[in-house]
Amino acid sequence: MAEAREGTPVWADAMFADVEAAKTFYAGVLGWTFGESAPEYGHYTQAYAGGKAVAAVVPPMPGQDGMAQWCLYLASPDASAAAERIRRHGGTVLMEPMRVGDFGTMCLAQDPGGVTFGVWQAGRHKGFEATDEPGAYCWAEVFTREPAASDAFFPAVFGYGVQTMADEQMDFAVYGFDGDRPALGRMAMAAGDFPPEVPSYIQVYFAVPDCDRAVAMAQEMGGQLAFGPMNSPFGRFAAVVDPQGAAFAVIDVTTTEGEMPSFA
Repeated sequence: MAEAREGTPVWADAMFADVEAAKTFYAGVLGWTFGESAPEYGHYTQAYAGGKAVAAVVPPMPGQDGMAQWCLYLASPDASAAAERIRRHGGTVLMEPMRVGDFGTMCLAQDPGGVTFGVWQAGRHKGFEATDEPGAYCWAEVFTREPAASDAFFPAVFGYGVQTMADEQMDFAVYGFDGDRPALGRMAMAAGDFPPEVPSYIQVYFAVPDCDRAVAMAQEMGGQLAFGPMNSPFGRFAAVVDPQGAAFAVIDVTTTEGEMPSFA
């Protein structure tokens, strides 16, 4: 597998106080199966869709109590150099680059507006074994209360270009590289749409064959619907919060409606 370009989303994981309950929920909603937990790595447990690794779940380490949250990891050939750029451009390194056996090197950070993300320098573990397939990662968006800060920070750290959607009703942009598929979206969190206690975050989208069915299953299993389902030029999608408070989205990319937006 070729090394991912720096800034490419390559992995996602989430920390849950009740890992077994999380496994039951995501097995029902996304059809995941799970590998053996790794005690030597904090009982880190990979999730699989169609036999391919697509994410992981892990219990909190001692002293790491807090709300469950999905974390998206962006590729870098040098996690230490990325950490230095993060600091230099106003971000915060939450966890210094740490080698994880021969799998790779990780660090955790926040942008100036408080958006938490990870950096992954691949070793034996290259990242997602599948994307854009049912149960697999499909897309991600930075939801931030400080869009100008994010628009300056992420391109400075990862070399993205920024394109802003031509829509007066919505402050939305995409980060990416010329000629390539966009790497990330960026959505401004309008004050009236998000309670003040909701922090800035990255919303991870997982592909599903039927958005409405996935939402119904999530609600049946104790999750909450935050937004949607609604059609878009990119697919029919909905935002969901799992029973332990981790937000994510599901999208059926085969059901589309409307014209693609223009970006400048």
